[in-house]
Amino acid sequence: MDLERRNEELEELYLLERCFPEAEKLKQETRMLSQWKHYIQCDGSPDPSIAQEMNTFISLWKEKTNETFEEVIEKSKVVLNLIEKLKFILLETPPCDLQDKNIIQYQESILQLQELLHLKFNVATEILLRQASTLADLDSGNMEKVIKDENVTLYVWANLKKNPRHRSVRFSETQIGFEIPRILATSDIAVRLLHTHYDHVSALHPVSTPSKEHTSSVTELVKDDVENVEKAISKEVEEESKQQEKQSHLIQEEKLKVEEEQDDIEVKMSSAEEESEAIKCELEMKVLSETVSAAQLLLVENSSEKPDFFENDMVDLFQFTTLGGVYHLDILELPPQCKPVKGWMIVEILKEGLQKYTYPPETTEDFETENAFPPIEVTLEVHENVIFFENPMVVRWDAEGKHWRTDGISNVSYKPKERLVTFSLDTFGPVTLIQDAHINMPYQSWELRPLDVNKVLLTVTTVFTEIQIQIKENLCMLSSVKLKDKKHISILEGTWMTPIPFIIALKEAGLNIFPTRYSHFYVVINNKVPLVEVKAYRQMALLSSTFAFGWSKWNLLCNSTKVVFKVREHLPEECTENPNWALLMFSGDRAQRLKIKEESEAFSEALKEETEFHSTLYHMVRDFASKEAMEKVRSSNCQFVNSVCHMLLSTRLLSYS
Repeated sequence: MDLERRNEELEELYLLERCFPEAEKLKQETRMLSQWKHYIQCDGSPDPSIAQEMNTFISLWKEKTNETFEEVIEKSKVVLNLIEKLKFILLETPPCDLQDKNIIQYQESILQLQELLHLKFNVATEILLRQASTLADLDSGNMEKVIKDENVTLYVWANLKKNPRHRSVRFSETQIGFEIPRILATSDIAVRLLHTHYDHVSALHPVSTPSKEHTSSVTELVKDDVENVEKAISKEVEEESKQQEKQSHLIQEEKLKVEEEQDDIEVKMSSAEEESEAIKCELEMKVLSETVSAAQLLLVENSSEKPDFFENDMVDLFQFTTLGGVYHLDILELPPQCKPVKGWMIVEILKEGLQKYTYPPETTEDFETENAFPPIEVTLEVHENVIFFENPMVVRWDAEGKHWRTDGISNVSYKPKERLVTFSLDTFGPVTLIQDAHINMPYQSWELRPLDVNKVLLTVTTVFTEIQIQIKENLCMLSSVKLKDKKHISILEGTWMTPIPFIIALKEAGLNIFPTRYSHFYVVINNKVPLVEVKAYRQMALLSSTFAFGWSKWNLLCNSTKVVFKVREHLPEECTENPNWALLMFSGDRAQRLKIKEESEAFSEALKEETEFHSTLYHMVRDFASKEAMEKVRSSNCQFVNSVCHMLLSTRLLSYS
């Protein structure tokens, strides 16, 4: 392929790929607009990005006392929204725009809000337990309370009667409960299960930042260009102004002539400023294009080092993921009860607040039998919006080591139909359910096909499921989930979200098809060179409004510097049973149509007859596409192309299939 044509093709591709910085500019404008909208709303909630406002919000809430559980639940909705906004700022802001001090500030705000929220739930539990005697059940004589909300569910049982035979605790109208030993059945205790449908226990994931050497050098270079242009223009304008002053001093009497000259100078200044603005805009887009490319490359780069070594019983959260929130299991000392005295309610308030009952006690010398402190049997309900493809694993939180552990838990059983998990726990504390984060990797196949103008359907098929995702403009939606050829109804179906919140929502539902930079340590993958992957996804996204792409078995057999996939022009009226696919091979800077077909017996890189090499996928498909198709490609919405590209980069279909 001659050099002149190659340069022409790359120049045309560069113009088409301007959609990526344009989409990023729109995102920046949206972020600025959301800040402005928050400012003019004046609803009392703080701007999470402003440290002073967050500190004021946290301080004021700390000072507020005697809140009931229901009041804390209501306030928690504001707090959880702030935490979510802070997490999205960290995830959605391009790494080059995030300063280290901002990352630290946002993460500290998140941790402070999480800690304060849990403290408030503890205080509200104490207030509730002080009234246990007035809320006692008439039949059992003990207090039982269930409070349900969209984000939190509280189950609390207070042992008022201390009946040694009452050892089975089941909360009304549920299977959730405990089998407590005799020593607890005769003690002044309360048992609390606080199920938070979110995980505020696991450590925050570090924020990925690119090696800024390449990006910053390009950015500095372009910034220098901008400054040079500005200096040159301002110098020109200054000289014109001086000339104007000189002339006005010399020929004051010729007012008319001076006015005409001023008009000429103003026109020159105006055109110079316009030229300056145009050059600045072009250079800014160049900077933005470089930073977008760096951020995209970051999404497909594999870490060269495996995460820190984990002990046998420790849970590696790069390999596993927590699902369905956290179950805070606590045995609590029953606080002094309210007593009615002459129309007043008198209550003793302990200075130390809500106290945990230590089980088993630190010293067991006073107890005769060896088995006086057996493990406690617990039955929990799995969150209805979470999918487990295998039986969930139960893990407990080690507060000292700050990690999840698998030891101290035994006799785990799971009833998938009832969604109940039962296990024995040596000692109480937070527990959660985990699943292999890579259970749906590698994928068995995938397809990306157009549905309408600026609208596509991405289908990813794994061993356990088939996930269909619709993408339009800057939004994604879960279209359907099939489990063992049966349709599964998910709460996410039909809900349009921007890509990053959508990906998080899918992960939290157990539908993880989004590898991390550490995933290659846990999955056997068909690893491709990151730059080749990025170029392929960018160009596939550019063509996605008119062309369908699909998985090819030959992608496994070509080396890591090349990718192979199926492609065809999507015609609405054609029969989709036997589509006419072409096989393309792409190395990042060279595209070719292969002679072999998907059904061929052996792999060959031979070029198909009457076809030629091209520098881009765009020019490769143009050889066999209709004019209408290429016109649609050129008029694609920039946000749509960017969203498709982000989803391809996040799923990494070419390396994980």
